[in-house]
Amino acid sequence: MMLAKNMGQTDRIIRAVVGIVAMILFFTLAGWLKWLALIVGVLMLATAAMGSCPPYRLLGINTCKSR
Repeated sequence: MMLAKNMGQTDRIIRAVVGIVAMILFFTLAGWLKWLALIVGVLMLATAAMGSCPPYRLLGINTCKSR
């Protein structure tokens, strides 16, 4: 089942940039911060690619203009 898109273009771009920065931090940090950066980076990039954010759905937030 596909999730309905609930993120607009600006939201997706911001998430992609934050995800890329977090992935870069993964290679520069040490300890538990390294792994936190990896988790944040993967989640941000995944939601940006899908165009859907499950917490947005729970909170009733929709930044997508096509609706």
